[in-house]
Amino acid sequence: MDIRKGLDFNGKVVLVTGGAKGIGAGISRSFLEAGAEVLVCGRNAPEQLPQAGGRQAQFIAADVRDSESLERLFAQVRERFGRLDVLVNNAGGSPSAEAATASPRFHESIIRLNLIAPLNVAQQANALMQGQEQGGVIVFIGSVSALRPSPLTAAYGAAKAGILNLATSLAVEWAPKVRVVTVSPGLVHTEQSYQHYGDEAGIAAVSATIPAGRMAMPEDIGAACLFMASPLGGYASGCNLLLHGGGERPAFLDAANA
Repeated sequence: MDIRKGLDFNGKVVLVTGGAKGIGAGISRSFLEAGAEVLVCGRNAPEQLPQAGGRQAQFIAADVRDSESLERLFAQVRERFGRLDVLVNNAGGSPSAEAATASPRFHESIIRLNLIAPLNVAQQANALMQGQEQGGVIVFIGSVSALRPSPLTAAYGAAKAGILNLATSLAVEWAPKVRVVTVSPGLVHTEQSYQHYGDEAGIAAVSATIPAGRMAMPEDIGAACLFMASPLGGYASGCNLLLHGGGERPAFLDAANA
């Protein structure tokens, strides 16, 4: 394989759900830089679309939680391009809430957004990709919350744990035409970081707990998605790529007095 061409996405069509802000925007910019035609979707048009390499993403309004909206989204993908090479299932998230007092409706909405919706999006993408000679790649954006306690976002962590199993199952069902993988970030510094960690001092304090000495940037996640979706990652399927900068320092190391 020509390594120099391994990350060339010229002529490829990539859909990034929730791809206009946060981690999604970094993923979109990475694929634009690699030459892809990038589509992003969301409920409302963003003030600014991701740009890179002198090019700009295209926007399609869609609510990933609504099946009819998804059907319209993929009908537009077919109409504009007639194909889809990569889906990055990124849309999701959760506000903080105590599991003991959050309503059943709240928990259901979080599971719906972070597990059911990605499954439905993937199903639509697979239907299109299976009819293509070269198939396609589906990348789920997971989270370290799937692999450790997720206090105050319990339903979110449970949904992301479900994504890990979902990706392994779909990788078996949809092979060999469609590869399915997961990329699981740890803490990522985005324009919304202050909502989770406070001001710059809070962000710096949290960053100091990470072995790498910093949070990930959205482009770090984008680079990983590029690799996993490219021919260089062509044997990756049903697997989970952790991007957490070394993880979290075990609490007992600071608590012990030996």
